[in-house]
Amino acid sequence: MAQPEDRPVPYRPGVISLFFVIKAAIFALAFWIWLLVLAIQDGPLTGWGLFAAAGAITTTLVGVILGIRIALQANAADRHAELKKTLVEISWNTAFLAHQDDDSDNVVRFPSAVPDDSGGWPSREGPERRR
Repeated sequence: MAQPEDRPVPYRPGVISLFFVIKAAIFALAFWIWLLVLAIQDGPLTGWGLFAAAGAITTTLVGVILGIRIALQANAADRHAELKKTLVEISWNTAFLAHQDDDSDNVVRFPSAVPDDSGGWPSREGPERRR
């Protein structure tokens, strides 16, 4: 079935989320380079080395977590769009099949598990009927 051009595009994680992932990756790269430069210099461990190590680890983890979040949002958006499409198809098929019958009333009968059931609420006759 061809996709209509006027169908709305499902929600996808946007450019702003991607911006923060790229920003975290750039900061992580900068911290890792700084830590590498400090390690190559063969100097004693100072506060700046500890700061570079903590920054490298933190920004790397933030970038990974944000990247995973974007991937999960994209997957959830695809699943949600597919579910909506399926529900619309079920609804249209049910309405179409309901109007194919030769019934004169305008009641949409949903398929039931019992083959000869006419649909609707069961009627109770007798003393147990309440008003």
